Amino acid sequence: MHEMSVALEVCRMAEERLGPGGSGRLRLVGLVVGDDAGLEPDNLSFCLDALLAQPPFGEARARLQRCGGDVLRLDFLEVDDGDPDH
Repeated sequence: MHEMSVALEVCRMAEERLGPGGSGRLRLVGLVVGDDAGLEPDNLSFCLDALLAQPPFGEARARLQRCGGDVLRLDFLEVDDGDPDH
């Protein structure tokens, strides 16, 4: 299942961005998924939600944006750093 492999890689990249000790809490992961990317967006979303519900992420969610073409891109990571001014 390609979707689980992609979801695992997205989580690996998110964890890498958070750094050692997870400075901040991941809230949202944004992906752009093309119609010809070779993935089933509903399955990818399911896999991501399952993985993001586990430590070190906890309550993070995935947001997929569909588009034409074969695009597959990690678009953004929304992180709550605990600073009310940001």
